[in-house]
Amino acid sequence: MAATTTRRVATEDDLRAMPEDGQKYELVDGEIRVSPAGDRHSQVALQLGALLLAFVRERRLGDVFGADAGFRLPGGNVRSPDVSFVASGRFPDDQVPDDWGSVAPDLAVEVISPGDRPRHVLDKVGEYLEAGVRLVWVIEPRQERAVVYRSISDVRELGRDDTLEGEDVIPGLRLVLRDVL
Repeated sequence: MAATTTRRVATEDDLRAMPEDGQKYELVDGEIRVSPAGDRHSQVALQLGALLLAFVRERRLGDVFGADAGFRLPGGNVRSPDVSFVASGRFPDDQVPDDWGSVAPDLAVEVISPGDRPRHVLDKVGEYLEAGVRLVWVIEPRQERAVVYRSISDVRELGRDDTLEGEDVIPGLRLVLRDVL
């Protein structure tokens, strides 16, 4: 008879207990996963977040979050996009929760690091879209490109000189990709 092993399913409490060591942790399918990052990753995410925050704040469109924010998605995972946006009026009582919210962001941005696995990134994109995220940007600094997802079938690739647009999610937002890279 073969021996069987059981794996303990990680919980949100386990996620909260992760060390503050500069790594980004997510709860995915009952496992704690670390998302690799690096200096360029951080620089691109911060630059994009800063530009997005300035635009959103000036127009009072909603809230912008960094990589340490978490969103409980319908499947039970807690995901942390590198940058995200939630439109005004989407949080209960229009209050940003102290803990992870159960509202999916309107925009989720993933900045690719050298250690990211393409399959994990595509899993995230699919999960975001299934959860109701209206716009997903995947920024690839090494390739100097971005991939924009409105759905699994509505996908556009942008080059360094192309413009990331907020479309109907963040109306009027236009960022030339090279200004983020």
